[in-house]
Amino acid sequence: MGFVKEFKEFAVKGNMVDLAVGVIIGAAFGKIVTSLVSDVIMPPLGYLIGGVDFADKKIILTPADATAKVAEVAIHYGLFINAIIQFLIIALCIFVAIKAINAMKKQEETAPAAPPAPSKEEVLLAEIRDILAAKK
Repeated sequence: MGFVKEFKEFAVKGNMVDLAVGVIIGAAFGKIVTSLVSDVIMPPLGYLIGGVDFADKKIILTPADATAKVAEVAIHYGLFINAIIQFLIIALCIFVAIKAINAMKKQEETAPAAPPAPSKEEVLLAEIRDILAAKK
């Protein structure tokens, strides 16, 4: 029973929920970046290079043969270029997010701390001072 209770505390504590939310958002972000690269970045880049569509770029090792029912064997280096660009965009986004988080942490650390409360001795000495000042 101890294992089940410990797992329940772990799951409810938020670690698994945070992880699940992160994975879901990461998957959605990956789809957005894939669309950004393949639908927004690569078409103009291909146009600037001379009408090249990187998704179609490949090196054919064995051509397809419909009569023998042999599929084409090819190295799709254009898809690899798209994947590299996607990786760079995701890495840049993560870098910017971490940099922003670190900047927020530095601002919290540099916030001035409240002056410490006076010690018991200081309070006692202040009371004695006030009593002596009142007698004069």
